[in-house]
Amino acid sequence: MRMLTKNALHAVVALATVTVMPQLAMAAEAWPTKPIQLLIPYPPGGSADLLARPLGAKLQEKLGQPIVLDYRPGAGGTIASQALARSKPDGYTLIMVLAAHAINPSLYPKLPYDTRKDFAPVSLVANLPLIVAGSASLKARNVTELIAAAKAAPGKITFGSAGNGNTGHLAGELFDSMAGVKMTHVPYKGSAQVVNAMLAGDIQLTFDSISTSMPQIRAGRMTALAVTSSKRAAMAPDVPTLAEAGVPGFDINGWYAILAPAGTPRAIVDKLSTEIAAVLTQPELRAQVAANGYEPVGSTPEALGTHIEAELVRWHKVVQEAGVKLE
Repeated sequence: MRMLTKNALHAVVALATVTVMPQLAMAAEAWPTKPIQLLIPYPPGGSADLLARPLGAKLQEKLGQPIVLDYRPGAGGTIASQALARSKPDGYTLIMVLAAHAINPSLYPKLPYDTRKDFAPVSLVANLPLIVAGSASLKARNVTELIAAAKAAPGKITFGSAGNGNTGHLAGELFDSMAGVKMTHVPYKGSAQVVNAMLAGDIQLTFDSISTSMPQIRAGRMTALAVTSSKRAAMAPDVPTLAEAGVPGFDINGWYAILAPAGTPRAIVDKLSTEIAAVLTQPELRAQVAANGYEPVGSTPEALGTHIEAELVRWHKVVQEAGVKLE
């Protein structure tokens, strides 16, 4: 077989590019023409679900195609992320990730994907503070009393989170480190299970999304001690921050974003980002998600990429300083 000359090879590549690029452009312009699968890394009833449902409903109105929520819980969100990384980059498989997406590389030494290379950022959707809540069995009614009780009985106070290595888990471990106490972490498979465990008295404390804990706090079944963010939550303005309550410098906030597989046509990514930003400005949706404590954001793909990179660096430092290790 005769070898192609360098110039001939360049001509073949150029011809292929000329042929393929219009096809990609046409596919992106027509997108979407069928239902879109949105992977959710946690079970139904959790904070991701509470945001994905109203967002998906409004987004499918804009796009004219169903948004199908596909729950893939487990391993701190890495199961769903792996599924996305292996998906066809055609805009029909997406994922809603949480802050755990930027935490996992510091906790799992051998992830089945590359967090920086295997995903295309689309849009930051919302921020959501965590709340430190006590069960009926916890005698402490504020952070000062909590720290005193934890120091008096190291390891006796149990706190639950939606899974090993998630934001709530790390918030609890960082609290231990910064407050000079030792509590025992109990992981669950999602926020809904954490709340049930709190109500049953199986655990005494949780660092969890404000959206899933506030209904029980308002009902008097759980007690709000503090929020983990640097500023008070609009949903609970009377609840102090941990920094105000006796742990200076404490600042952890949850966030939610949409990603696509790496290689997804830029026209599709841009269209999706634009439509997400548009629905997040709708007063009805904003009121609906704000009622559950979310702070709607919306961003460009570049802004989300910058945010994730900063979070990767930040959480690596938190994991190291808190000494968190998954068994």
